[in-house]
Amino acid sequence: MKKLLTSTVAVSALALMLGMTSVRAEDAVDPNAKPGGAITITYKDDVATLDPAIGYDWQNWSMIKSLFDGLMDYEPGTTNLRPDLAESYEIAPDGKTFTFKLRQGVKFHNGREMTADDVKYSLDRVTNPKTQSPGAGFFGSIKGHDDVAAGKAESLAGVTVVDPYTIKFELTRPDATFLHVMAINFSHVVPKEEVEKYGADFGKHPVGTGAFKFAEWTLGQRVVFERNPDYWHKGLPYLDKVSFEIGQEPIVALLRLQKGEIDIPGDGIPPAKFQEVMADPEQKARVVEGGQLHTGYITMNTTMAPFDNVKVRQAVNMAINKDRIVQLINNRAVPANQPLPPSMPGYDKEFKGYPYDVAKAKALLAEAGHPDGFDTQLFAMNTDPNPRIAQAIQQDLAAVGIKASIQSLAQANVIAAGGDKAGAPMIWSGGMAWIADFPDPSNFYGPILGCAGAVPGGWNWSWYCNKDLDAKAAEADSIVDPAKSAERAKMWSAIYGKIMEDAPWVPVFNEQRFTMKSARMGGADNLYVDPVHIPINYDNVYVTDVQ
Repeated sequence: MKKLLTSTVAVSALALMLGMTSVRAEDAVDPNAKPGGAITITYKDDVATLDPAIGYDWQNWSMIKSLFDGLMDYEPGTTNLRPDLAESYEIAPDGKTFTFKLRQGVKFHNGREMTADDVKYSLDRVTNPKTQSPGAGFFGSIKGHDDVAAGKAESLAGVTVVDPYTIKFELTRPDATFLHVMAINFSHVVPKEEVEKYGADFGKHPVGTGAFKFAEWTLGQRVVFERNPDYWHKGLPYLDKVSFEIGQEPIVALLRLQKGEIDIPGDGIPPAKFQEVMADPEQKARVVEGGQLHTGYITMNTTMAPFDNVKVRQAVNMAINKDRIVQLINNRAVPANQPLPPSMPGYDKEFKGYPYDVAKAKALLAEAGHPDGFDTQLFAMNTDPNPRIAQAIQQDLAAVGIKASIQSLAQANVIAAGGDKAGAPMIWSGGMAWIADFPDPSNFYGPILGCAGAVPGGWNWSWYCNKDLDAKAAEADSIVDPAKSAERAKMWSAIYGKIMEDAPWVPVFNEQRFTMKSARMGGADNLYVDPVHIPINYDNVYVTDVQ
């Protein structure tokens, strides 16, 4: 039985139960699009890496998606799963064996054809601890993952090359999220010879199968992508070139956009200018608004005194005035009380969270042995509004006796500190805050709150590791029957409730997205607030002034 894949978790779960083969119809190209032209995007900070096994921040995520492909992807502008490098797939009735048929004739940017051997190599590489991939934990359900993670094996036993165009995955348990995992950047396919050629510098010389080819990287100045003429999806991309200009302050980027010199300010509308932009009908008309699966939060390193004391962490939760922080960003968000955003399955609408209560926070600190507070450091990204938010957090902490010096750094430096167990006592995640890799509650756990993410180079900056919750998370993800989706969501709610008791984070707000574009940009609005491409979906947008 064949069925077009038309929705996300429910349909993939249904396919698991019925053993369907899913086939993707070729995407239609936009009849209004004319091929050609170039666009310019600006960023304040340089890009950390373009290696899909390593890159894990909102700035490089979409860049990587345009250079590389995975077995699965999402329909542009949506969260609807579809096959990508896979032409079709079959899933065994027990939900533990996935077999993918690959497209034939797909070429890497170096001209070589991509085969199943490349898929296996890429997954062996991303799970190898020597790679230090922050995404290695996503693949924990594949047989042999633990041996690779422990350095006992170089290859995943559960990934088998059946023939050049067929690859089989055997899992240790049914996994309702596996098709989503095959769509994330960490699953994207890389050519072994190019990785071996460049070694640790592959992220500066990326070679994939994506819609665009890497053309130039002048550190601190620009990154340039050019159209891939051999892209397997005929008709895409529309653009000939995408240039990312580095070192542009957001205020300057906005002025340049108003003058028609750039097309997308990658760091967004500067908060100080947001009300001015939205009050001007001409400028507001070029702003696209959309929701996102996002939570901004403060991490506390649970392995570092005094944050190894749960009462200290609970006190910090009560010390933060979230309403005031939301006002600082012109109410472009809502206060958060739990890790999951409101639109995510598993969000507990009845959960109240920690109240803003200075007196109670002081009492908890005294109970923890810190009646006069303590000194610490708060790391934050240096792009506005993050320094101002960090200052508000600093003031709230000072009100309960905690003296936090602010370390305002470039994004890459904050990420590096978070991935170092001895690096940062506290981090405000703004500018790097969690936006779901895929629309499922498990994605807010594994990489940022689970034990698998509490590794050097990982994204679990609180270094929180609760093995009992890891087991409960695995149990929740083994429920693939769509009739039990409410039961699964309830299990995830309980997991996040326990996390909030342990308080490794202070969830601060859930943000809306506002993308501003030049008047010449074309394409559907949802491409500019694409759930998995930030700030925009480069592969499917176009310009309207091509002659």
